[in-house]
Amino acid sequence: MHKVLIINYYWPPAGGPGVQRWLKFVKYLPEFQIHPVVYIPENPKYPITDISLLKEIPENVTIYKNKIFEPYHLAGFLSKSKTKQISSGVISDNNTSLLEKTLLWIRGNMFIPDARKYWVKPSVRFLKDIINKEQIDTIITTGPPHSLHLIGLELKRILDVKWLADFRDPWTSIGYHNKLRLTKASQRKHRELEIKVASSCDKLLVTSNTTKAEFESITSKPIHVITNGFDIPESDLPFTALDKKFTLSHIGSLLTGRNPENLWKVLSEIIDENEAFRKVFQLNIIGVVGRDVLKCIYDNGLKSYTNIKDYVTHEEAVNYQRNSQLLLLAEIDSPDTRGIIPGKLFEYLAAKRPILAIGPPDWEVAEIVKRTNSGLVFNYNSSSDLKAVILNWFHLYQQDNLMVSSVNIEAYNRRMLTAKLAELLEWE
Repeated sequence: MHKVLIINYYWPPAGGPGVQRWLKFVKYLPEFQIHPVVYIPENPKYPITDISLLKEIPENVTIYKNKIFEPYHLAGFLSKSKTKQISSGVISDNNTSLLEKTLLWIRGNMFIPDARKYWVKPSVRFLKDIINKEQIDTIITTGPPHSLHLIGLELKRILDVKWLADFRDPWTSIGYHNKLRLTKASQRKHRELEIKVASSCDKLLVTSNTTKAEFESITSKPIHVITNGFDIPESDLPFTALDKKFTLSHIGSLLTGRNPENLWKVLSEIIDENEAFRKVFQLNIIGVVGRDVLKCIYDNGLKSYTNIKDYVTHEEAVNYQRNSQLLLLAEIDSPDTRGIIPGKLFEYLAAKRPILAIGPPDWEVAEIVKRTNSGLVFNYNSSSDLKAVILNWFHLYQQDNLMVSSVNIEAYNRRMLTAKLAELLEWE
């Protein structure tokens, strides 16, 4: 059994989707004769925490911690909701104050690639000894934050190790990058660092084919796709009945940009026209919701039909997914988001409830939903066709026959995905 060092920022008790990917890889890697050694910050500033995830850390995993300096006191004047929006990669164009614009400028231009940059040098000094002590021959960095890739870059330069760079999200091509008010010099610096990382690592790992194509334009290094997935064994879940009401649930952050106005209008129309629908419909928003999104929902007359609940534990989120009649997935309507495959999609698949997804044209999610026969995907211009589908699903609900006959979802099981990762870690 050989060892790999995983350099990671998001780790329990961090909450949100960023923690799941490597928590699950670490869980299953020993089954493939790979012993993971995890390196994480000792005192991180997580925007969301979920202490229930602590129990999912494998007992036998080796974990090293080192202190990190994060200059977030400089941004402490941001409201909690604004901080969550920036950390979620969604920055509002609306009602941005001069102070907030100034902070975005500081965030984008003074902290390149991000505010965790001050962890790079201390981590390199700390990890040199750990790598020798543990006899590690492979390191893995996962970002964002992309500063962690700079740790890998320096370790690769000074030590004889193989390096796999995992990009859970793109770097310069991600949607919010252009909203950081970057100067031309800062844009160039980000791009130079991205190219240097992509060209210096031994292999790249990404979560979508779109992101793979983007990196192929800047490096000749091998690029592999392993999506996110689900890890929800049926045997571990208690039986829960479906909601009595006709619930449409969005689980996770629903922030600026991810605002399917066409859906709210269609739902408003159906409520006005269909008395039976009006009596039983409920919109569940589980997680942080942007003020502008909430205003749009309310402006369409849906306030009395909307149930809002702030961030819940992962276990609670899974229950909401399994209980709901329909599951809503939304992504920003932009070419930049075509390759964004939200982690919640795969847990939606495991919930086996019909998925209603709204996103940009040529969204990679549409291919997965179609291949798994797990729901339907619409764009932001859809109206009559969207309305017809909702009414058809409602008719099936009335007959107690609303279900989904999904196929091929086991390809996204975390154990299966870890098997693919283990193959990548077999160096020729």
